[in-house]
Amino acid sequence: MSVTEIAAPAPALALLQNDELQGILDLLNGNGEEARLVGGAVRNALLGKPVSEFDIATTATPETVAARAQAANLRAVPTGLAHGTVTVIIDGHPFEVTSLREDIETDGRHAVVRFNRDFAADAQRRDFTMNALSLSREGVLYDYVGGLDDIAAKILRFIGDPAARIKEDYLRVLRFFRFSAGYAEGPLDAEGLLACIRARDGLARLSRERVRNEVLKLLAAPRAGEITREMSQAGLLGPLLASAPNPRRLENLLNLRSGEQADPVLNLAALCLNLPEDAHRLREKLRLSNPEHQRLVKAADALETLHDFDTPPDERGLLTLLFRYGRRGACDALLLAASHARDDAALWRKALGFLRDAKEPRLPFGGNDLLARGIKDGKAVGETLRLLEARWIEAGFPEDAETLRIILDQAVQLDRD
Repeated sequence: MSVTEIAAPAPALALLQNDELQGILDLLNGNGEEARLVGGAVRNALLGKPVSEFDIATTATPETVAARAQAANLRAVPTGLAHGTVTVIIDGHPFEVTSLREDIETDGRHAVVRFNRDFAADAQRRDFTMNALSLSREGVLYDYVGGLDDIAAKILRFIGDPAARIKEDYLRVLRFFRFSAGYAEGPLDAEGLLACIRARDGLARLSRERVRNEVLKLLAAPRAGEITREMSQAGLLGPLLASAPNPRRLENLLNLRSGEQADPVLNLAALCLNLPEDAHRLREKLRLSNPEHQRLVKAADALETLHDFDTPPDERGLLTLLFRYGRRGACDALLLAASHARDDAALWRKALGFLRDAKEPRLPFGGNDLLARGIKDGKAVGETLRLLEARWIEAGFPEDAETLRIILDQAVQLDRD
């Protein structure tokens, strides 16, 4: 097996200027042991993307890692001892330190590992070539599987036989699409795509929590629309979401929100949300959190009121949407309706701007107003409040005292009649 050893390019070398990273590498190197920075940090630096975490691979056993950390008065947390991972905390920053290992038994979901001291073997057991680079404390970059060339070409490829890599962990099917959406350009690797399609039945063996995490990360990636379309055409997306996906609507939504921060939950809604029942199915299928589920329910409820609109509602209609569903629910629904409409996107963008800037209406009446007018029965109070709300909306959400007094007088009189 060939190996490329080069002086690290400037973006990767800059990682070593991090004081905490220097500290953990200095702690773990020496006395017969070696530690390197591996995986995502190296990949992201070379691709010019943000680096949010550092993962360390070491020849040392987990026990040695923990002992060295404790000797240096650092906290060592056994976060994954079965797989050789110890998290070392330096000045509040966590570093996952994993002993070099190889899989000796796997069922596509869990693996039994054996520790070794071979960086090349450790690289071979990783998923994709661009994830298998390692960087030494001295600034040497090691590439055992052609990851540098693939990073330069922005190609995502499995290491070795794609089918073998997937069989080790079926989550790699989803990771193939997620990493392609986030780090690659151009067509999907044909050999990898075919292996993913052939291994699709293995997705049923994954926990819903792991699927959720991958799906939401995919939907936050720059090429989410394009890659979900590929997944849908390959028959991989519908079974994951328990509904027929609509990648075209997602791509329309992404175009409408071009330049804005990625919103994976809204993207999920564009992909497969039409009715409140869809939100419930997604919660069960993906183990969505309560806030995520509630957001989808509110968006679906609001969207139902827009199904007959080929153009955005007028100003009063938009204020009604804002009043009934809140700013985020109203904006979510309007964006979903816009991504499904065929009309000029500029009209929908203007309506969205109105929703984002408008003062959120608040009903200026309450139960005390009715009690002061002699309406004391609880049922009557509720019915009159609903009538007041309808009259206030119909009047265009007035705020002046005289108009509000007239609306209140009329509603109270109707109750008495």
